[in-house]
Amino acid sequence: MKTNFFKNMIPAAVVALGISGAFVTTSMQSASSMTAPRIGYTLDENDECDIEVNCNTTPNPICVSSTGSQAFGKNAQGNCDVQLYKQN
Repeated sequence: MKTNFFKNMIPAAVVALGISGAFVTTSMQSASSMTAPRIGYTLDENDECDIEVNCNTTPNPICVSSTGSQAFGKNAQGNCDVQLYKQN
């Protein structure tokens, strides 16, 4: 009696583990694609970094300020020329 129970339950347990494993790996893949927000800056009339805007580095539409000006991120030298994108 016990052996029949285990023979019938093992395939069901394998299927349940397989389905739960598929959901776990899918959620792990989507979590790694999230990026931290990055501050962007609009350029004033003197081409200097001016107003801060919340952006990120994930390719989306271009990050713009509330006035419609494109926002850029600062590079290692402090120049505003890094392409940034809208936050999701």
